[in-house]
Amino acid sequence: MLNNLTQRLSRVVKTMRGEARITESNIADMLREVRLALLEADVALPVVREFTQRVKERALGQEVVGSLSPGQALVGVVHRELAALMGEGVSALNLAVQPPAIVLMAGLQGAGKTTTTAKLAKWLVERQRKKVLTVSCDVYRPAAIAQLQTVTAQAGAEFLPSTPDERPLDIARRAVEYARSHHVDVLLVDTAGRVTVDAEMMREIAELHATLQPVETLFVVDAMQGQDALATARAFHDALPLTGIVLTKLDGDARGGAALSVHHVTGAPVKFAGVSEKIDGLEAFDPSRMADRILGMGDVLALVEQAQRNVDVQAAQQLAQKVKAGVQFDLNDFLTQLQQMNRMGGLQGLMDKLPAELQARAGQADMDRAERETRRMQGIICSMTPQERSKPDLIKAARKRRIAAGAGVQVQDVNRMLGQYEQMRDMMKKMKGGKMFKMMQRLGGSGLMRR
Repeated sequence: MLNNLTQRLSRVVKTMRGEARITESNIADMLREVRLALLEADVALPVVREFTQRVKERALGQEVVGSLSPGQALVGVVHRELAALMGEGVSALNLAVQPPAIVLMAGLQGAGKTTTTAKLAKWLVERQRKKVLTVSCDVYRPAAIAQLQTVTAQAGAEFLPSTPDERPLDIARRAVEYARSHHVDVLLVDTAGRVTVDAEMMREIAELHATLQPVETLFVVDAMQGQDALATARAFHDALPLTGIVLTKLDGDARGGAALSVHHVTGAPVKFAGVSEKIDGLEAFDPSRMADRILGMGDVLALVEQAQRNVDVQAAQQLAQKVKAGVQFDLNDFLTQLQQMNRMGGLQGLMDKLPAELQARAGQADMDRAERETRRMQGIICSMTPQERSKPDLIKAARKRRIAAGAGVQVQDVNRMLGQYEQMRDMMKKMKGGKMFKMMQRLGGSGLMRR
């Protein structure tokens, strides 16, 4: 997420922290680096100018100059201004209306609007326990309706069928009637996109807005569009009363300057960010925590929340009880731990939320190698028989050859996997005295064990 920007600003932050005395000269040097980093990340020039001017004014103010640790104070100024650039605090969806709360999804074709509609449906179903209905008013794009039906099923929400020969306004009216009669909490309306902004598209979505009177009108923007995203955002802002922004594809772009510019252009808060292609890859957008990540400070709170959502607490408790009772940690348990890591986004997903210094220490090449090794280990275990998984001591030379052939790897890879399993087994033996069980209880007390 904004990798190049994070790397450059992390170096600037490290330099700033070391400054014992703040002068106009070293502030100018720092701002020059910040300006270049933002421009390279495709942040709009007016936004860069305003940001650097605000930082300069506050950096030369009494808050920094009179501080006992001016370098640290200067980092604080940059952090606050970066967060302010993206909005003020977390902006939640406004669903406090007579059901159904109607959410209109707008954006260009290819921005990820249909997928985002399903991701938002899953977010509402799982996080807010809402009964959600989705409907597609996109009668132009081939298979758009079928796509929404498929991803809505993955999200665990309800889908209202529509056909390409219907008028979008008729579909919308029918969806509202259905939602009211079936006691739906939230109705998500996916609209048609175009390759570029055009008058016909704007007229249609304006009519839909006037008919539906949605409580939320969310503009879905592709962070990979760069400066084009800003022109699109401005056009939609002029045509519709936008209430929020959803940034997509923040996980796959090294620049992503739209994330820092789109709020400034539209005035609408960024409410969600798409951080992976998976159906659960949607996060509530927090400007302060995003500023932490961009400045290389990591986001440990997001890591904890990810663990709360994805860790199988029952499996963790069973493992703790098993270890406490002295039952051997077998390859089934080892596979479960690897799968738990996958559910949290794998090693890369965990590392992305750690401070930049720790990420740099690990190295991208090492991370890629570790990810491949983790997948290979899972494949090896899955090619074993149930008996071999529960009794690893049975695995001798002949079995190793068969397992390697089944997993498409070398015997050395099987040996390496067994070596790593044995290391974890030995570690679990040391926890036999109940230390792991007590640790799980403490995690439960802190909220991790509660659903």
